[in-house]
Amino acid sequence: MDLTQGSNEKKHGRAKKMMLWFGIVSMTMTFAGLTSAYVVSKNRPDWLIDFELPIAFLWSTIVIIASSITLYLSKQMILAGNRKNASAFLIGTLILAILFIVFQFYGFSDILSQGYWFTGAESTVTTSFIYILVCVHLAHLFAGIIVLLVLIYNHFKQRYKAGQMLGFELGETFWHFVDVLWIFLILFFYFYR
Repeated sequence: MDLTQGSNEKKHGRAKKMMLWFGIVSMTMTFAGLTSAYVVSKNRPDWLIDFELPIAFLWSTIVIIASSITLYLSKQMILAGNRKNASAFLIGTLILAILFIVFQFYGFSDILSQGYWFTGAESTVTTSFIYILVCVHLAHLFAGIIVLLVLIYNHFKQRYKAGQMLGFELGETFWHFVDVLWIFLILFFYFYR
């Protein structure tokens, strides 16, 4: 059995990746349960069939896709040794993440201005589900922003370079998961009314 430092690093790297994937599977199961409840509840007589998603949710989808692209480009710049462009793409990713959140709140504001409340006497099951799913996603997005801040911090500390990308790859995987999750949710809400 090879117990050299290199093999220990590889073992630790594999263990960290596996733990991240366990977390991703767990989060996926959470959203699978919530979307399943949405599907089952759709047959209720008080379900809103004419509810339209706010356009801000479409804009937030475009922004989050752009954030995945900028994060990917930052990784490519790090691997190419282009720290200046890597920094710009990382900071751009953070700005896009914040812009995503802004659009989410515009979307919530639009829903409220249409008279659809998330709780209370005027609430509906439909809007309550949307509120729950989007808020749970936002919680994961806030975790993603912390991940981005750690990536930016470590990048400026010059901890990432070709051959030393584990932390970046873990953060990138989580960020792309959050992005894909939102794309799933918006498509789910759009096509499964």
